[in-house]
Amino acid sequence: MLSPIPMERRNSQHASLPGSSTDRMGHGRTKSLGAISFGVGANGGYGGPSSPKPVGSPTVGGGGGGGREYEWADIQARTFCKWLNKQLESQGLDPMVDLVRDFSNGVKLIQEIMSEESLGRYVKKPTMRVQKCENAAKALNFIRGKNIKLTNIGPEDIVDGNLKLILGMIWTLILRFTIASITEEGLSAKDGLLLWCQRKTTPYNPEVDIQNFKSSFADGLALCALIHRHRPELLDYHSLNKSDKRGNTELAFRVAEEKLGIPRLLEVKDLCDVEVPDERSVMTYVAEFFHKFSSEDKAETGARRVEKFAELMQGLWTNKNDFERRMTSLLSSLESTLHSWSLTPQSTTYPEAIAHLSKFNEYKKTTKRGYVKERQELAALYSNIQTKIKTYSLRSWEPVHGLRLEDLEKRWQEFLVVETARSRAINATIRDIKDALRKNFARAAEDFVLRLQEIEQAIGALRGSLPDQKQTLLKLSSIIPSLRTTLTTQISSLNNSCTEAKVEENDYTVLTYDDLEYELSLAEAGVKKKLAFVDNQLVSAQHTNVTPAKLEEFEGTFKHFAYEDSNTLGVWEMHSALASLGIVYAEEEIGIIYTELEQKFGQVTYEAWLDLLVDLTKDDASSPEQLREAFRGMAGDKPYVTDIDFQYAHLPRETVRFLVEVMPEERTPQPLEEGQERPVGEGQKAFDYHAFLEEAFTF
Repeated sequence: MLSPIPMERRNSQHASLPGSSTDRMGHGRTKSLGAISFGVGANGGYGGPSSPKPVGSPTVGGGGGGGREYEWADIQARTFCKWLNKQLESQGLDPMVDLVRDFSNGVKLIQEIMSEESLGRYVKKPTMRVQKCENAAKALNFIRGKNIKLTNIGPEDIVDGNLKLILGMIWTLILRFTIASITEEGLSAKDGLLLWCQRKTTPYNPEVDIQNFKSSFADGLALCALIHRHRPELLDYHSLNKSDKRGNTELAFRVAEEKLGIPRLLEVKDLCDVEVPDERSVMTYVAEFFHKFSSEDKAETGARRVEKFAELMQGLWTNKNDFERRMTSLLSSLESTLHSWSLTPQSTTYPEAIAHLSKFNEYKKTTKRGYVKERQELAALYSNIQTKIKTYSLRSWEPVHGLRLEDLEKRWQEFLVVETARSRAINATIRDIKDALRKNFARAAEDFVLRLQEIEQAIGALRGSLPDQKQTLLKLSSIIPSLRTTLTTQISSLNNSCTEAKVEENDYTVLTYDDLEYELSLAEAGVKKKLAFVDNQLVSAQHTNVTPAKLEEFEGTFKHFAYEDSNTLGVWEMHSALASLGIVYAEEEIGIIYTELEQKFGQVTYEAWLDLLVDLTKDDASSPEQLREAFRGMAGDKPYVTDIDFQYAHLPRETVRFLVEVMPEERTPQPLEEGQERPVGEGQKAFDYHAFLEEAFTF
């Protein structure tokens, strides 16, 4: 502000000029200003023939600035003139009406910046150019003496009315006394003023987004927002028609002038009717708002400073309490975890050990990671507290004893030692349990195989009479169920435990559960077969009228077709066995015979089979000669029998398969003689039934 510089109180000689229109604070466009030459048009004038151009009229500057240059010069001239009049009015001096004309003799310029006493004598009513230049020179020298830098302007520029340089000089004064003193959060002058506007209008975003002193003020909303932020009772921002630029701008000008005492340095058209508002003019006007609200801002800044300090102290207090509270909680959690581990009993089974391992692994993924994170965050929190204390030069602070970082670090290292021991103990327990499972299974398997070997050795050592052998076999057979029970319960449980424990190798035995099951089935089958053999021998011994060869044949046939597990024949098995012996019955007959045997013996056992064959052969119906005649009839009087002969005889498949396997093949069959049928065809085989019968019987 220029108020500290005393001004000379003099009546203006331009209180009223013909052709001018102005109020006390206004700037009238006189002929001298209106006749400014901007160097445009064919005749070098501005505004056409109606624009007067008196001799000696001031110029804005040479070149092709055109209408836009005139526009900003006109706006600045009016705005700066009003700003200067505000300074003159504060000194009780008459206002100016035209910058160029009023500054041309240097008197008004002297009145604006200094008193006669501080400057010395000057010509108050100069008439000669040299006097005017002397006045202007005195004023410029005084300004420069105040360390205010003026560029490229001399006394002649003021006397000759160079508007561009005059406006530059006034803008320098405005910067020095109005804008340069503005500071906001470390920024000054233009940047500080812009930041102040942005901070004040933040609640009005996005409608008000001040980025510059040009387009950001073109709709009047920014000015209304500044007023509403500081004095909300003066206008209702939220009820404004945001699209009414002129109305909003006029409202802001009127309220600022009438309610806040801020002079109307601008006109509505200066913001709303131009392509881009003039930055210097807008800054000059907005600076008035800053200075008006500066006292309020100072109080707000002080309150904000107190608020920030309170927030800082409150934050530090909270951080300190949080640190000690969280440190206490973490140390307590570590102690609780250690205590729970100390109370956990040692695992005795694999499921228990695995449960402990799973729980420990889950702890490492959840609880342990929470401990690690909290430990790191406590260190960071402590560092932040110390940084704030150092930054703001506050009293030093340390947590209470037992809750410091070194206390946590010491307890943490002790905790890690126990945790490692816990992990090793669980793994060792699992290894021990697995090894014990291997040993238990191996011991049970070896004992089981030893008992099976005892049965096999007992069968191999059978001696004495057949009844004694049968009694021994029955005793051995009674042991099999208990062995199977042992296998399916005790050994199966051990095997399941090994499987559950993922024991895939066992260095204590090569036996597996499948091996034991297979060997048991072999032992069981061996006992059954041996018992059936002894039974058959007992039955055979009762038939002394049958030759041993016949008995062996009957027994061999029975074993071939009998069910292995029950040592009996079914109806079709009996039919096939009889056919293999050359005894063929129709299906109805074989069914009747089978039923009779079941009724007599309960099942077709070897005893029933032998009884049937003895009965069938009691008349020597199956003598070697009769069998030879039977084969000859089947062969069509040939000395050999062929595949096709078996088919013509309708023998069962099992019988044919058996005969093909046991009968010797005729390699060189003789040609057919008269009366013989069905020669050997291509790809067919011939079998020597004479040799077969000679091998089977003792002649």
